[in-house]
Amino acid sequence: MNRAERWLPDVIAGAAAFVIGLLEIGRSYDAGRWPALVVVIGVAVAVGLSRRLPAAALAVAWGTGIVQVAVGVDPMLTEMLLAVVAFGCARWGWPPTVWLSGLSIPLSAVIAVLMWSPYAFYDALRLLGVDRLAIDSYSRYDWRLAAGLVGFALLATPWLLGLALRFAARSQDSRRSQVAAEAQRDQAEEIARLREEQAQLARDVHDVVGHSLAVILAQAESAQYLEDADTQGLKTTMANIAGSARSSLEDVRQVLSSTSDTTTQAAQQTDLDSLVDGVRASGHEVVTTEVGTPQPMPPELAVVAFRVLQEMLTNAIKHGRRDQPVHVERHWEGDLRIEVQNAVLPGDSPGGGQGLDGMRRRLEAVGGRLDVRRRADPPTFTATAWVPVRNR
Repeated sequence: MNRAERWLPDVIAGAAAFVIGLLEIGRSYDAGRWPALVVVIGVAVAVGLSRRLPAAALAVAWGTGIVQVAVGVDPMLTEMLLAVVAFGCARWGWPPTVWLSGLSIPLSAVIAVLMWSPYAFYDALRLLGVDRLAIDSYSRYDWRLAAGLVGFALLATPWLLGLALRFAARSQDSRRSQVAAEAQRDQAEEIARLREEQAQLARDVHDVVGHSLAVILAQAESAQYLEDADTQGLKTTMANIAGSARSSLEDVRQVLSSTSDTTTQAAQQTDLDSLVDGVRASGHEVVTTEVGTPQPMPPELAVVAFRVLQEMLTNAIKHGRRDQPVHVERHWEGDLRIEVQNAVLPGDSPGGGQGLDGMRRRLEAVGGRLDVRRRADPPTFTATAWVPVRNR
């Protein structure tokens, strides 16, 4: 919609007010039509500006009133259309315009009854067809009170209506803004959830593939130390490698198909002993210690414990010495404390890659924590994780 189309209703309203004023001038004014025409033009302009430029409409209305008083034009029925200006100021005006228009209503009524004679109001009431009210206003009541109340009511009623619609529109805008904000919040939460699922999937794949490759690599390296004539040993090693690869493929398939279903994962990946057995099968010596009575864990916590131990063993295989055992301890002391210690070469550092960061994020997400320490005498690396056995 272009500018002309937007202003078309306002132009029509102003033109209608002008035509009404001309009809009144032709009916009631035999002399002094030009001053009355000035008043009609002012009212028409104010009506036309009341929606788009309420402040300007209010200024034009006051200017018209001042001119009317100055040239001595009696009240006109056309001026009742200034109720449109009162409505527009309350409905669409800036807050200062609203307040000024509200103050203008009683002020204009007082000025009118002070500046004009009672006969002018009598003629206006008679033209409205309320002769009895006109007669009663002079015979029973103070005519100023009657005229002031009528003028005040004609302007205050549309002003209050505009104010009510203004507040209703503001309430609707506030509600729409609230709905939009809630929709944006839900969208942001959904995006965050999807990103977290992607990150979780990446961590799971990293843990599964990293652990399996470390085990397979260790098994392949162990085959180098077998005698050439030890065909049975080679076959056993190759079978272990094939089994590890097959298990890795199955684990990856499970991760991709049920990464958001912790119950399914927990049902298949809660056997911590199977992880230890897999490392032993690769040719590494593993010493295990379990203190306390094992406790059942919720599925999501069981998966965390499984993945954390899996990553700890992976790091021990990759960075630890093959000629030294890997020590695995599990302590059931309120929380499940898992500790994996492996010997390292002097000066060798396991670093702080994605594996440690992934373990730390997993544990912190469920209320656990991770501690990693390197000792120089003897050179060892120890990773300790605390996993809650109950949801927090």
